[in-house]
Amino acid sequence: MKLKGAEILIKALEKEGVDVIFGYPGGSVLPIFDALYDAPVKFMLTRHEQGAAHAADGYARATGKVGVCLATSGPGATNLVTGLATAYMDSVPVVAITGQVKTFLIGNDAFQEADVTGITRPVTKHNYLVKDVKELAATVKEAFHIASTGRPGPVVIDVPVDVTIHETEYRHPGPVNIRSYKPTVTGHIGQVKKAAKAIMSAKKPIIYSGGGVIISNAASELTELARKTGIPVTTTLLGLGGFPETDELSLGMLGMHGTVYANHAIMDSDLIIAVGARFDDRVTGKIEAFAPHAMIIHIDIDPSAISKNVKVDIPIVGDAKNVLKELNRYIKKKPDITAWMKKVNDWKKKSPLTYKKDNKLRPQYVVEELYKVTKGDAIICTEVGQNQMWAAQFYQYTKPRTYISSGGLGTMGYGFPAAIGAQVGKPKATVIDIAGDGSIQMNIQELITAVHNKLPIKIVILNNRYLGMVRQWQELFYKKRYSSTCLEASPDFVKLAEAYGAVGMRITKKSEVKAALKKALKIKNVVVMDFRVEKEENVFPMVPAGEAINRMIGGMA
Repeated sequence: MKLKGAEILIKALEKEGVDVIFGYPGGSVLPIFDALYDAPVKFMLTRHEQGAAHAADGYARATGKVGVCLATSGPGATNLVTGLATAYMDSVPVVAITGQVKTFLIGNDAFQEADVTGITRPVTKHNYLVKDVKELAATVKEAFHIASTGRPGPVVIDVPVDVTIHETEYRHPGPVNIRSYKPTVTGHIGQVKKAAKAIMSAKKPIIYSGGGVIISNAASELTELARKTGIPVTTTLLGLGGFPETDELSLGMLGMHGTVYANHAIMDSDLIIAVGARFDDRVTGKIEAFAPHAMIIHIDIDPSAISKNVKVDIPIVGDAKNVLKELNRYIKKKPDITAWMKKVNDWKKKSPLTYKKDNKLRPQYVVEELYKVTKGDAIICTEVGQNQMWAAQFYQYTKPRTYISSGGLGTMGYGFPAAIGAQVGKPKATVIDIAGDGSIQMNIQELITAVHNKLPIKIVILNNRYLGMVRQWQELFYKKRYSSTCLEASPDFVKLAEAYGAVGMRITKKSEVKAALKKALKIKNVVVMDFRVEKEENVFPMVPAGEAINRMIGGMA
């Protein structure tokens, strides 16, 4: 049976278990959209291609499956790039399908032509330009394999329009076997034994857990390790939810805006057990001063991440879940860390996360109340900036895949379309986007996507009338010279919500917060809540640029 390339593409996607595609149509993908017309795969029309890329990303993070987006050639494809870079930095499995001009026009500066493979090469795990319809089915299968295995990441399939029109006999390809791509998933047993020995003899150990624990579904193995050894756990921003923050061993997030006690503990430790984390600059601070007395065990599936930023003593390349299972087997006794835990708990008592408690409407209070009202049972997506940090600090995450945020790239405008993807992937979950008044405007057009598709997402805007995080830096390091960070000229978010068919609410008093949140959660529609919080509230603790992470300002007793 001969099929057109567009039909083969859809069949191949169905075989990969794709149930939804996010995207936007255009000339070079018209044959694909015609094939989609009768296909069982759901297509969700976003209102911007960047929204489609972020939605596919949010879907992938919430479900653990590969997210898929589709855009036309030229500007459609280039509009995906920020979303692809976001997914690449955070190791998110996404397959992006882009249209391309006819094969014989490539390189001729044809209408809506862009060198998509060249443009996306630095921000994707791999990419393809398919020039023969006979290669299409195998390419799709290979793309999904690469996107979802090893250290996950985005893959682009660029498909010229004539390839989607040409016909060939469709055969579903066999198993993928790429000779040059064989990720190591099982840790070297000798290294695992060394790590177990180091853990059992440590006096001041700490577990440093990253997004790789979430990606590999290793939260239960990590929790077993912590409870078996009694070792405290700190997480990265993207590691939130990998270990329950309500547990007495939790130290919360570390790094630039991490807890005082997590930062002191990692700097004073004699053994760091790093799992699925990459020692990025927001965690290490001044790299020469980082954890000067610690031996480091580093477990990661990506060999290039090990000793990239910080030299490690016991490297273990492998899937976090597999390695932790083996490690738990070889740990036969708890380390003697009674004195260490007394010190750690003293830090926790002395310098808890806090803020000024008064009658003013403060953003931290809003996030705390949101946690209480939802009882922690929600998927929290965030934009980027102060809202992102307050969401990380004052909402307690107890399960993986419940904190969804742009970590590595720090992409403003990410949170709301990611929430759309998360809600599509988890239709029964309560999905909330914690936003700033600056960031939410970057993809505000997706309100109609959520409303039209009856996705009851709640948007909590911590509206301080500033680009808050940039303003904070200007206050602390640029003598309050607020250059281009004031957002007094902003839309009326209540009217804007109503214009899109959503529900708008404005909250100006502390006493209104709890009732407003409870009311919003009962509404079966998109709700935009405009919380008029204190204008110059800052995120503390904070490690200034270039300082060691135990040299914090604010947040200390």
